[in-house]
Amino acid sequence: MTESYAGLTQLGQHITAPQSPDEAKLERVPNPRTDEKYLVRFAAPEFTSLCPLTGQPDFAHLVIDYVPDQWIVESKSLKLFLGSFRNHGSFHEACSMLVASRIRDLTQPHWLRIGAYWYPRGGIPIDVFWQTGTPPEGVWIPDQGVAPYRGRG
Repeated sequence: MTESYAGLTQLGQHITAPQSPDEAKLERVPNPRTDEKYLVRFAAPEFTSLCPLTGQPDFAHLVIDYVPDQWIVESKSLKLFLGSFRNHGSFHEACSMLVASRIRDLTQPHWLRIGAYWYPRGGIPIDVFWQTGTPPEGVWIPDQGVAPYRGRG
């Protein structure tokens, strides 16, 4: 393993799934192309958490876009981090913003946005959108590609 990956604790290892976002360790690696501005997209179409009041499962399709600066997210740690919400009780807005803020705080990207497309709870879908500011000039930022919820229509 090269020196730049020496601090990773999960990649290439058998890891027990973390039971909460607080227990999950999100990791980063050096951006291999700091001389370029480019977009990285993570799509998590099967994100799951729990309603904090009823304990019933909630489901979302998350789309996370970011333009890295010095660091990129190590994807196995992201998968484990997102999976840690499976037993976590929190409202949609709180889950969505926790994901975004952990990635922002860890990587300090040039730009980050999250689209959290939650499936209906009580007949009402809730979508949560957030970004750090204006995207860097010249970076192609595609549509997130998730259609608004239409039910059976």
